Amino acid sequence: MPQNSPAAEPMLAHLQRHIQSNGGWIGFDDFMTQALYAPGLGYYSRGAMVFGAMPQGLRTPDGTLKGAGSDFVTAPEITPLFGQALARQVAQALQSTGTDEVWEFGAGTGALALHILDALAALGVTLRRYTIVDLSQPLKARQQATLRAYGDTVQWADALPDVMRGVVVGNEVLDAMPVKLLARVAGVWHERGVVWADGAAEQTLAWQDRPTDLRPPAEVPGGHDYLTEIHIQGEAFVRTLGDRLQAGAVFLLDYGFPEGEYYHEQRHMGTVMCHRAHLVDDNPLVHVGSKDVTAHVNFTGVAVAAQDAGLEVLGYTNQAHFLINCGIADAMQAGSQADRIAAQKLILEHEMGEFFKVIGLTAGAYWDAMGFGHGDRTHRL
Repeated sequence: MPQNSPAAEPMLAHLQRHIQSNGGWIGFDDFMTQALYAPGLGYYSRGAMVFGAMPQGLRTPDGTLKGAGSDFVTAPEITPLFGQALARQVAQALQSTGTDEVWEFGAGTGALALHILDALAALGVTLRRYTIVDLSQPLKARQQATLRAYGDTVQWADALPDVMRGVVVGNEVLDAMPVKLLARVAGVWHERGVVWADGAAEQTLAWQDRPTDLRPPAEVPGGHDYLTEIHIQGEAFVRTLGDRLQAGAVFLLDYGFPEGEYYHEQRHMGTVMCHRAHLVDDNPLVHVGSKDVTAHVNFTGVAVAAQDAGLEVLGYTNQAHFLINCGIADAMQAGSQADRIAAQKLILEHEMGEFFKVIGLTAGAYWDAMGFGHGDRTHRL
């Protein structure tokens, strides 16, 4: 039976019905939502281990990691020093904003929450509540097991309340929010979507472009064909935070660029990536539901959305500067050799140090956030 036959894969059968019920074409943001979050079928909702375990020493001849038990590893799983450094910024933010609650979005295995809670306790910070908002029920079960020792402090929420107070943390959350694909073809802008195509031997998913009035937020020079993304859902999420956060701060860590780099004329293939078994590919239409689908973050769009909703930008910098400003170098010296080696991946320029960025936002008056004390790049947004 062909791999792309709907009878061979429940996710494909679901997509075939979904596409047909939407007139035979869905935008990429809709496709990405189904691929990641369709109940029981999407990547984050199907119950299989997706991240958190380091690969077992397997490498391809070109040095690429091949996983055995996970698809990718996030910073909190690399070393507790990441969460300990972030906790220092959280502690300062709690004091500066007069709040006593932390909100974490997309908490993964719960490792970051555990490291932050441990570090805040060591710093003598009294926390009234730590609230996790996560759409993945299987991951929620892992988080509950990881955080059992903090059962009196941690709670879970499926939706945001109308009013929030506290410090919001999101590590690799925005990149998993569905994006729209825009393609300039022969000088004409189209929205790129997904259709179910009938082939001679098999049925498969395929791309289809439709003319659109949508445009990137920045002019893309040149007349060459160009593929990119716009982040309607991610920026709406930031505006919602701004509308509901009465007092507090927001720290979002992810891979991405400011607008001028994001929509650079040479970045003509877009930024959508897929992760499976520690390998990366650029075709989200295959192995749907069994791999992560992400897009880089336009941090200028995040900042503009935040300001539109009344938030103030505290700073923007790369992960290396942020973690060093928050004391990770001292923690590395005091930690084990294994932690020192692991933490280097977080701050080295050719690893995650430059690739990942951090933006800080606050509800209320501006204050000097330690994470942006040196190397602030707000002027580049």
